[in-house]
Amino acid sequence: MAAAKLTSGSISPNALKATMLDGKQKPLMFEIISECRTTKARTGKMTLVHHQVDTPVFMPVGTQGTLKGLLPQQLEKLNCQIILGNTYHLGTRPGAEILRKAGGLHKFMNWKRALLTDSGGFQMVSLLHLAEITEEGVQFKSPYDGSECMLTPEHSIEIQNAIGADIVMQLDDVVKSTLTGPRVEEAMQRTTRWLDRCLAAHKRPNEQSIFPIVQGGLNDELRMTSVKLQSQREVNGFAVGGLSGGESKDDFWRMVHLSTNVLPKNKPRYLMGVGFAVDLVVCCALGIDMYDCVFPTRTARFGCALVRTGQLNLRQKIYQHDQKPIDESCECTTCKTYTRSYLHHIVTVETVACHLLSVHNIYFQMKLMNDIRTSINTQTFPEFVKEYMLNLYPDENYPTWILNALNEVNIHLKP
Repeated sequence: MAAAKLTSGSISPNALKATMLDGKQKPLMFEIISECRTTKARTGKMTLVHHQVDTPVFMPVGTQGTLKGLLPQQLEKLNCQIILGNTYHLGTRPGAEILRKAGGLHKFMNWKRALLTDSGGFQMVSLLHLAEITEEGVQFKSPYDGSECMLTPEHSIEIQNAIGADIVMQLDDVVKSTLTGPRVEEAMQRTTRWLDRCLAAHKRPNEQSIFPIVQGGLNDELRMTSVKLQSQREVNGFAVGGLSGGESKDDFWRMVHLSTNVLPKNKPRYLMGVGFAVDLVVCCALGIDMYDCVFPTRTARFGCALVRTGQLNLRQKIYQHDQKPIDESCECTTCKTYTRSYLHHIVTVETVACHLLSVHNIYFQMKLMNDIRTSINTQTFPEFVKEYMLNLYPDENYPTWILNALNEVNIHLKP
């Protein structure tokens, strides 16, 4: 399937005017462009203060204000319209005061396009051995120097106001996705209480949009309750959280499907922490608009390149004499310039290998999302999905969860 040309998301004068409402600047405007007639997939334009973003979109993760191995200018050339930073890590180092003096993270890292910051809540799971959770907030022990700090909803928003991201996330009470029992409901209800505290503490509502986070674990009723509660607040978009943390794929897609069925249609939906290509394809069919994940750059550091048939582990000896590029159809600078043999020689050994594979992997993600958008706009998305899955599973031995998820939105990979 032919791909549309990658385009910039610069904001036109008309789009800038659209961010004004009743004389006040509106930090996010979302316009649905096309809707798939078969599935829940849709394309849209999200106009933010710093840039216009085409959706569905994948957001590369620059945890500490940098995407490992890539410069901001390279990200622009790769058509990244929005990237993600981490509130907990940026708030710890360099800290809110330095970011405030620098004029925010955009200026600090020389990034002119859109930014989203998470709230720091995920560290409740990833750094659980360093954290204690109470109604007030999360007491952390710094992984850097052992000092203690309290991350409250108010402090999370204070840091994010200093960072200056276009989209900021509420602090949520995060539990492991496979957890069951009363702690899951406690976390879901507390997340809504913390949302109200975040909204009350927000000092830059004309420049930054707070997204609530839908929680509820793998419990249908709790998820529905969370969506209902979060949707009662006046916000510009929503995130689906608490997934992609070890639960079964069938549980994963069901919670996504349930959430997009009941979230408002006229606002963007962000699925947190998801970045495997096959997950992006399936979840676009389920109606998700935004994604983020460290996977493309992390797997590059381990010597793996993303291709439509999966991954190439360039550490393997079979590539020692392979003079082909990673992907002969890829237009990235790495594929145009270097061979698999050369990359095999330097991966996980030389720093430049991380850079070269990160360029390719980010280009791969951007191209995939662009192809998804094109297919939705041209009403060929179901055909795109079938072709994509056949490339990935040429023996047609599709995982059951993929069959189940796509069947639910009227794409049948098997008769």
